Amino acid sequence: MSDKPPAGTIGWIDLTVDDANAASSFYSQVTGWHRSEAPVADYHDYCVHPSADADPVAGICHARGPNAGLPASWLIYIVVEDLQQSLITCRELGGEVLQERTPDSYGTIAVIRDPAGAVCALFQPA
Repeated sequence: MSDKPPAGTIGWIDLTVDDANAASSFYSQVTGWHRSEAPVADYHDYCVHPSADADPVAGICHARGPNAGLPASWLIYIVVEDLQQSLITCRELGGEVLQERTPDSYGTIAVIRDPAGAVCALFQPA
């Protein structure tokens, strides 16, 4: 998420699981992805790259720290212009905010569940 992607696009994808090391190893072997460590507090998650010299395309994260309580699934990050307004609208339309606004090094994210039960993240770039 290094460039400012336009609103409405998918800005990133994360997989959150109990054992990110095992999952990133699995996907490396199955898909050919290369992985690099992404430091988080006293542990590390992973960025995955389609080739050794390519930019990362996704992350594989431990279900702890900022990802504690997230379901084990691939989570898309949809870019929005105004995260606060998107959260208000989400609630007004019967959605649920699972994780309130959380700053990260690229901007601010929140995790929502839509009225049908699907979960995604909303991302406002810095």
